[in-house]
Amino acid sequence: MVTGEKSGYSFVGHSFYVGIDVHKKSWKVSIYGEHHEHKTYSQNPSADELAAYLQRQFPGGTYHAVYESGFSGFTACRRLRELGVNCQVVHAADVPASQKEKLQKTDTVDSRRLARLLRGKELKPIDLPHLELEADRSLVRLRQKLVKDICRTKNRVKSLFFQFGIAIPARFTASQSRYWSRAYMSWLETLPLNQLPLKQTIQAHLSVGRLLRKELLVVNGQIRQLAATDRYRKEVDLLIGIPGIGLISAMLFLTQLGEINRFQKEDKLCQYVGLVPRMHGSGDHLKVGKLMNRGRKELKIVLIEVSWVAVAKDPALMGKFNELSRRMHKNNAIIRIARKMLNRIRYVLRTGKPYLIGTVK
Repeated sequence: MVTGEKSGYSFVGHSFYVGIDVHKKSWKVSIYGEHHEHKTYSQNPSADELAAYLQRQFPGGTYHAVYESGFSGFTACRRLRELGVNCQVVHAADVPASQKEKLQKTDTVDSRRLARLLRGKELKPIDLPHLELEADRSLVRLRQKLVKDICRTKNRVKSLFFQFGIAIPARFTASQSRYWSRAYMSWLETLPLNQLPLKQTIQAHLSVGRLLRKELLVVNGQIRQLAATDRYRKEVDLLIGIPGIGLISAMLFLTQLGEINRFQKEDKLCQYVGLVPRMHGSGDHLKVGKLMNRGRKELKIVLIEVSWVAVAKDPALMGKFNELSRRMHKNNAIIRIARKMLNRIRYVLRTGKPYLIGTVK
């Protein structure tokens, strides 16, 4: 095939569409022209190498690229944009595929499908966060991971108690044993056990738990410092004014939602969080099921926790919750309250107006 570099041709006015199946050690790349497939090949996982190839083979052309979101994040997308390639990232679940493509799934099939759909303008890209926002998210997400690790460690100790028939004294309530108070940890240290290996096992779990707890306190302080910066101070104050939302949960909402104005409608925000039910309709029948698995699970969990607090403090939400509870289970009612809470979070962030308790909208 005659290429631009060898022939001296210019491809000004021509567009080229690149589908990338991203892996750790290599990329499978498919390049489509406006009416033909140019090439599918493997290359090193390098945005610079791909941009150099496009510029060498199709000088002066307009380059478009796409890959699915995953482990590699947005680094490749940012670098390609810096090198003049209009790159975008799509959610893997939103990439349509035929039955044949699903049954015969290969890297080549995936890259060609991405390039073809990109050319046909059938892909909807996800929003690319600023590098600064992504870094802030990493700190807040680290806290969530530490909390999960602490919970796992505590559950391992409790599992040992059940296995060996060790009873937890009545003076330690469920909440104390859950959060590992100082008194509870002291009891663990002095627990009389005849089997030395078992005692060593519990001591090891206790040491890990204390280390994780210490690191969690450090991260909490770092999040508070971040919340006090000019980037977040005003919006954190607005969110803390909503019943149930504290500083940590406010930072979770702000870093995860990013620019709130990108959610032009409430439904779009609910879909992002995952507060939309599964539905199956046929003819006159419509079946509404449980919440979809898509969305930001951590946001969904915190939002529901916040909603339980809000219905106890906000008269308007309490009245709505009581009304809903008369015709459905309370767990279903709180989901609807969570949607209202999410809409109010969106409202105060978009308008900059403080939350008014008891206001019915």
